[in-house]
Amino acid sequence: MALTDYYATLGLPHSTTQEAIKRAYRKLARKYHPDVSHEADAEERFKAVTEAHEALIDPERRAAYDAQWQQQQAQQASASAEQAFRRAGQEGATRAAGTADAPDDVNAFFETLFRRGAFQPGRDHLANVAISLWDACHGVQRLIALRMPVADAQGHLTHQERQLDVSIPPGVRAGQHLRLAGQGGPGTGGAPPGDLYLDVEIQPDPVFRLDGSDIRFALPVAPWEAALGADFTVPTPHGGLEIGIPPGSSSGRTLRMKGKGLPGKVPGHLYAVLEVVLPAPATEPEQEAYRALARAFPAWQPRAAWGA
Repeated sequence: MALTDYYATLGLPHSTTQEAIKRAYRKLARKYHPDVSHEADAEERFKAVTEAHEALIDPERRAAYDAQWQQQQAQQASASAEQAFRRAGQEGATRAAGTADAPDDVNAFFETLFRRGAFQPGRDHLANVAISLWDACHGVQRLIALRMPVADAQGHLTHQERQLDVSIPPGVRAGQHLRLAGQGGPGTGGAPPGDLYLDVEIQPDPVFRLDGSDIRFALPVAPWEAALGADFTVPTPHGGLEIGIPPGSSSGRTLRMKGKGLPGKVPGHLYAVLEVVLPAPATEPEQEAYRALARAFPAWQPRAAWGA
C-alpha cells in the first residue's frame, strides 16, 4: 500500500518549512471544518488535512515520514527500471544495489506513528461570535458556550459543554479570526492542545454602517440648518461628537470626522452624510411660512439644470 503524500494534501512542496505547514493547515482546517463548510466532502477533507498536519508538524514524526517516503520513491524508481529491462528482454537484470524490499504493509509504519496514546497535538477549532458595532469600537468581554472534545484518564474523547470568558479587543474587523492559544482540542501523550479561532461577526446597526474600517451614517438636518449653518452634538459609537454644518449645505454633502471610525494602527474615519428633512406644513401659519420662503427667492429654480 502506497504512502499518502501528506505534503500534497496541504498543497505544499516537500521542502517546505514547519511554519508553512502550520499556516496551510490552519487555512484548510477553517475551510473544511464540518461546522462551517458547506462542501459535500468537507468532513473527509478535514480528516485528511488533520492527518497530514499530525504527520508533519512534529519534526521527529516528519523526519520518519520523509525517510519512509524517500524509500518508497526509491523502490518505485527501481521497479520502473526493472520493468523497462524486462520489456527489453533482459529478464536477468538485477535490482539496483542497496534497494530494500517493499514492506508488506505500509500502514504498520503509521500504526506505530499514530498509535493510541502517542504524542499528538490537539486539533484547532473554530467558533463564531457576534458583536455589535459599539463593541467593535470599544472591545467587549463575552462568555461563550462551546461543545468541545475532552480526553478522560484513559485517553478516550467525549464531548462536553464548556464555557469560556473571551476578551474581544477594540478595533476588531468583521470576518477577522481571533486566536486563543491552547483553547482547542486536547492533545494526547502529553502533547499541547490545539488553538481556538473565533470568527467575528459584527451585527448590523440601525443607524451606523461599516465600510471597511470607516463608519458612515445619515445625518438629518433642518432646511435652515443646512442653509444657515449649525453646530450640535450627535451620539456616535465614540460618544457625543460636536458637528459643524457649513452654511449653504445640501443633501448628500459628506462631513468627515478623522480617526473616529474603527480604532486600530490606522484608524478609520466617521462620515456623516447630510440629509435635509422638510417639515410638513400642517397648519396655516406653517403653510404661510413656505409661501413666504417662495416669495423670498423668486428667481431660484430648483430644476434650472434641466432647462426648466
